Amino acid sequence: MSQADRIKLEPGWKAALADEFAKPYMQELSEFLRREKAAGKTIYPPGPEIFNALNSTPLDRVKVVVIGQDPYHGDGQAHGLCFSVRPGVAIPPSLVNIFKELKRDLNIDPPGHGCLQAWADQGVLLLNTSLTVQSGLAGSHAKVGWQRFTDRIIEVVSANRPHVVFLLWGAHAQAKQSLIDPTKHLLLKSPHPSPLSAHRGFIGNGHFSLANRFLQQNGLEPIDWSLSEADLA
Repeated sequence: MSQADRIKLEPGWKAALADEFAKPYMQELSEFLRREKAAGKTIYPPGPEIFNALNSTPLDRVKVVVIGQDPYHGDGQAHGLCFSVRPGVAIPPSLVNIFKELKRDLNIDPPGHGCLQAWADQGVLLLNTSLTVQSGLAGSHAKVGWQRFTDRIIEVVSANRPHVVFLLWGAHAQAKQSLIDPTKHLLLKSPHPSPLSAHRGFIGNGHFSLANRFLQQNGLEPIDWSLSEADLA
């Protein structure tokens, strides 16, 4: 059985990424994660949620891509969607600022939770460029192979989907723009929503309304960016 066959992955993504799973670096990445767990290290998110972004947003439904960095490294936070936390977990500072811009841009009130699953279900691919992290150590898995894999995901979206909006917040996300065909897609760039940089242009970027305008201009359903307690049911 190949590595791709062992992984529970949405069929469209599995077909598009089958060649990638067969490459040596992905075998090495799998071995690395096994060794880390065997050594007693806590890895986030839990194994079944490592590919949650892909499983939540099938390739043939991707309309918007948000590029994050690595998963949250605190207990119970990460669940495989960038910027999102599980229901009941305190809303992280960057997500607080995302909600502030939503309120300013579209007059959408902040929800009482930080779970973005409802966005993913509508076609917003919430992709971290590293899909795992060691507990308490930000960036700890940034150089173990995930970047190559997630770069390929971005290339696959660019090549196979029409009229996608890429939200490139901060230098890390903007470094990925060379993977995206700007003649097909809309690239929206601003500073990162982190409290360290949000005041330098994230707040006021208007990306949520601009994304929906582009989707509608191309005959696609806009994203309902509102979130509610009902989304958690």
